[in-house]
Amino acid sequence: MSDPSIVEEDGSRGMRSGSVAGASTGSAAAAAPQERQQDRLILQLSFKPSQSPRYKYLTPTYFEKHTGVAAVYTSTPEDVEVIKTWPGGNGITSDKVPTEISYITPPGATGVQANKWGFQFKPEEERLRCIKLFLDRNQKLPHFVSPLETAAQLRKYNKNVVDAVSDYLTAIYKHTMDTLGRRYGDSFMASTKVEFVLTVPAVWSDAAKNATLQAAERAGMGNRHDLRLISEPEAAAVYTLKAIQPNHLKVGDNFIVCDAGGGTVDLISYKITQISPLRVEESAVGTGGLCGSAFLNYRFEDHVKSRVGASVYNAMKPRTRMMGLKYWDEYVKRNFNDEDQELPVPFPGLVDNEEAGVEGGFLVLTREHVRDIFEPIIKEVVELVEGQVETIKRRGGAIAGIVLVGGFGQSNYLYNRLKSHFNAAPPPYSERPTNHSIVEVMQPVYAWTAVVRGAVLRGLEGSMVVSRRSRWHYGTSYATVFDEEKHPISDRYWSPLWERWMVSDRMQWHIAKDEKVSERKAVSFHYTRNFRPGQSLIVEDDLIACDMDVAPDSMKKGLINVCTLTTDLNAVPKSLFTRLTTSKGIEFDNLDFTLDMTIDSASLIFELKVDGVPYGKVVAKFH
Repeated sequence: MSDPSIVEEDGSRGMRSGSVAGASTGSAAAAAPQERQQDRLILQLSFKPSQSPRYKYLTPTYFEKHTGVAAVYTSTPEDVEVIKTWPGGNGITSDKVPTEISYITPPGATGVQANKWGFQFKPEEERLRCIKLFLDRNQKLPHFVSPLETAAQLRKYNKNVVDAVSDYLTAIYKHTMDTLGRRYGDSFMASTKVEFVLTVPAVWSDAAKNATLQAAERAGMGNRHDLRLISEPEAAAVYTLKAIQPNHLKVGDNFIVCDAGGGTVDLISYKITQISPLRVEESAVGTGGLCGSAFLNYRFEDHVKSRVGASVYNAMKPRTRMMGLKYWDEYVKRNFNDEDQELPVPFPGLVDNEEAGVEGGFLVLTREHVRDIFEPIIKEVVELVEGQVETIKRRGGAIAGIVLVGGFGQSNYLYNRLKSHFNAAPPPYSERPTNHSIVEVMQPVYAWTAVVRGAVLRGLEGSMVVSRRSRWHYGTSYATVFDEEKHPISDRYWSPLWERWMVSDRMQWHIAKDEKVSERKAVSFHYTRNFRPGQSLIVEDDLIACDMDVAPDSMKKGLINVCTLTTDLNAVPKSLFTRLTTSKGIEFDNLDFTLDMTIDSASLIFELKVDGVPYGKVVAKFH
C-alpha cells in the first residue's frame, strides 16, 4: 500500500493539499454571473404585469443608527429610488429610518409582538438600539451600548439577537412592499420578482454575515441562495467611482473609500484596472473602527454634563434634553465648519448660569468647544485613512483620491480636516493635482445614501471588483505521517488502517492574509478519507481563520473556528471509492475529494467535488 504524506482515517478531519482552481462548473459561484446576465435580459422587458416576471432590486442597508432602502428596475437603471416615508415620521421625509425596535406583551395576550420601530418612539420610551452590532461577537462595542441591558431586554421577551434583527427587517420589508404596492399597484408587484441585496460592514466576521442572511431570510426577503451580501464600503465604491467623470480616472489609480456612518467608519481601497467597463481590484485590506458620528453625540452629552453639572443635566425633563441633543445632531454637528462663531443650543427651561454659558434657555458653544468634541473622533478617522494611504504607498501605488461617503462623510469639518492633513486641493472633482504627494478628498452627491445606491447598482450590473484582499488566513487541519524531525513524539498516534505512526491537528493555510482572491476562482481544499464498511458518509470539517501576521503550522490558541462544514458523500458514486486492505485483512474504502470555497464581497460559498465533478452543496454552520 502506498505511503501518502498526508492522510487520515475513519472519516475524521484531514486534508492533502490546497490549490487555486478554476471557477466551479455548476457551483453557486459560477452560476451567479449567468443568473445576473439572464436577469438583465428578462428585466429589460416591459413593466406591464401581463408580461413574464420582471425583477426589482431592493437594498436595505441597516447601519448602527439608521436603515435605508433603495429600489431600481433593470429597464430604467438610471432611476435609483430611495424610500423616504416611514411610519411615525408625521409626513416628514427621510432617506433613512432609525434602527430601533421595541416589544410589548398586549394586555390579556400570551405572545410577544413587535410594537414600535423606527420613528415611532417618544424620547423617553425604552427600545433596543444598535442591535446590529451584537451580530458580530468579535467586534468591540461602543461605550454607550450596554450588553447587559440589551441582554436583559431580549430575555424579557424571550428573544435573541437574530430574532430582534429579523423582526426589525420584517418591519422594513413589510413597509417597503406596502410602499411599492401603493405606488405601482398590487397586480404589478405580484408579477414582479424582487431580489434583495444587503450590505454589511467590511470588518465583520463570516459568522456575523451568516447571521445577517439568517435574519433577512426569516424576514421574508428570500432564501439565502437568492439574497446577496455586499460590504458597505464596496457598495459605496460602486456608486462613487461611477459618479466620477471617466476622464478623471486612470488605470493604476487608487481610490480610498471612507464610509463614515453613525457608529462605524469603514474603509476600503481600490485600484482601477479597466475604465470601460469599469473594473477595480482591492489594493488594501479593508479596515474600520468605532468612530462614527454617534460618538460625537455622546461626547456632546458629556460636554453638557461637564458645563451644567451631572445633577442638573439628569434633572432635565426628557423633552428638554432631547431638544438640545436633536439640535446638536441635526444642525450644529452637521454644519460645523470651524468658523469663529457662537452656536446657541436650546435647552428650554434650563436656569441661567453665566459661568456655564447658559442664558435664556440656550447653552452657548464656542468654536473651541465644538472642536474639542470633534477632535478625538476626527483623529481616529484620520488615522484609519492614513493606514490605507501608507499600505498603498508601501506597495508603490499612486493614490488619486479619498472619497467620503455616509452620514458622517457629509461633515464639512471632517472633509476640511482630511483635506488639510493630506494637503489636497479643492474643489472635489477638480483637475488632477500635479503634485504626487497631494491626495484629493472628494464628497460625492448623495453621500449619505451612496451605500444603498451603490448596492442596487451592484445587484443590477454585477460586480466590478475583479479581486479582493483576504482579511484572514484561511485553512484546515489535517493528519499526516509522523516525522521525527518535524513533530514532537508526544503528538504521534498509531493508525490501524494506514499502519503508520501519525500526527493530527497540523494546519495547511489555503489563503494567506492580504492575499488576492477572486470570486471567479474557487480555492480547493483537498481531502482523503477512509471509511470502514457501514460507516456514515456524512463528514465534518472545520474552516479555521487566523488574523496573525504569520500563521502557525499546527492548531493552537488564538485561531478562530469560522464554521463547521458538513459534507454528505452519499451522492458520490461508489465506483469512485477505492477499496483497500491492511496487512491484517481489514478492509476499508478510501475517497479523495475537494471542497471548493469561493469568497465574494461578503460571504463564503462551498461545494463538494470529486475528480472535478460537483456532487452537491456543503452545509456551513458558522460559529
